[in-house]
Amino acid sequence: MAFNDCFSLTYPGNPHPGDLIEVFRPGYQHWALYLGDGYVINIAPTDGIPSAFTSAKSVFSTRALVKMQLLKDVVGNDTYRINNKYDGTYTPLPVEEVIQRSEFVVGQEVTYDILDNNCEHFVTLLRYGEGVSEQANRAVSTIGLVTAVVSTFSFLGLFPKKQRTKFH
Repeated sequence: MAFNDCFSLTYPGNPHPGDLIEVFRPGYQHWALYLGDGYVINIAPTDGIPSAFTSAKSVFSTRALVKMQLLKDVVGNDTYRINNKYDGTYTPLPVEEVIQRSEFVVGQEVTYDILDNNCEHFVTLLRYGEGVSEQANRAVSTIGLVTAVVSTFSFLGLFPKKQRTKFH
């Protein structure tokens, strides 16, 4: 099998209970954990905003609801893949424990923070016992880089100063 076949989005493979599912939304990735029989567990903002607006809403949400849903309903018209990318760094918990932990939290409202406690943190916490998010780390790095560049430009006087208008 060629390397690229492992990451095919047209045929994402047959997920097994405990697998991480990466859903490709416009501008970001949503994460779910496969439970079996076509169902996943994932989190969504609690405000009842229609799903088309979920990505924009999640930036401002502080609470999320743990949902068990059909994978096909979570994915919708988007694409997805099985992506257990942290298996080389973290040891997955036994599948029975992952499923038990998942069943325990379905229907609960949880704290949500796009940088510190997002959907990827949630599913990796279930699979590995530790919440990690590469996309949150990238976002924090980007914010830090932009802040550093703006500060440097400001320090060097490369941003124009506001003109003061005198009133006579």
